[in-house]
Amino acid sequence: MPMRDVLLMFREYLTVERAASPHTITAYCHDVEQFISWLDTLMEGEETDITAIDRHTIRSYMGALLQQELDTRSIGRKVSSLREFFRFALKRGLVERDPTADVRSPKTGRRLPAFAEESALQAMMELPDRDTLRGARDAAILELLYSTGMRVSELAQLDRRDAMTDNGAIRVMGKRRKERIVPVGEPALHAIRSYLRLRDAERTDDDPALFVNSRGKRLSSRSIYTVVHFYLRAVSEQLRCSPHVLRHSFATHLLDHGADLEAVRALLGHESLSTTQIYAHVSMDHLKREYAKAHPRA
Repeated sequence: MPMRDVLLMFREYLTVERAASPHTITAYCHDVEQFISWLDTLMEGEETDITAIDRHTIRSYMGALLQQELDTRSIGRKVSSLREFFRFALKRGLVERDPTADVRSPKTGRRLPAFAEESALQAMMELPDRDTLRGARDAAILELLYSTGMRVSELAQLDRRDAMTDNGAIRVMGKRRKERIVPVGEPALHAIRSYLRLRDAERTDDDPALFVNSRGKRLSSRSIYTVVHFYLRAVSEQLRCSPHVLRHSFATHLLDHGADLEAVRALLGHESLSTTQIYAHVSMDHLKREYAKAHPRA
């Protein structure tokens, strides 16, 4: 079967059976499409049957990516996408053997997640004009992201009914449509209530979304990114001021103040504790820096 036909099946599988996020689907399919385009060039435009791919083909592709001076982290991600693709093909009986099974991803150095200092986030929370509808909405977004550590995609999906402010918690739909209930701090709860009061007083929109734009429609992940970037840039010298900085800060600050790693894992919605352990390294590095600055005999 031609590779592009299998890619169409793979996209449908990710969408329907895996219920993967749009971001995940786009990333996987883009990586596989790049591989197919490389094959097209190699085969001078002839369609490649999926059964013709072996581990030597995959390794040749990795070599081509290295010649393009692509960093090892990006190459590793592309190989991971191909693994998912060929595992799917193997399950469907389209290939007899997974050509990525014996292929190792290039080693990458550990990149610690960036986080903001508590003082910077405190200053950021004071920036939105909470007396206006837009400012109150922005304040609620910032407070909620930092209070819960949720992903931007999770926040964008929130409906008003998910914000159980009377119970001090919020219902979050995570990756692979796994639901979790996350506690919310009082500042975030207050910000949500204030925003909804202003929204109900000034607008008549009936969109179920918790956060809406000026037209009363659900705020997109991209728009939320823009909001967070604007305020975080105002108080942080970091090169990257994405909403994920608030998620990283949430986890790091919890551990700094003595939270249990397993509890942080559950709050973040990680399936594996090993994914969360990187924050323990961040927290320890942070403590070491503070120790070196403050201790007279450090």
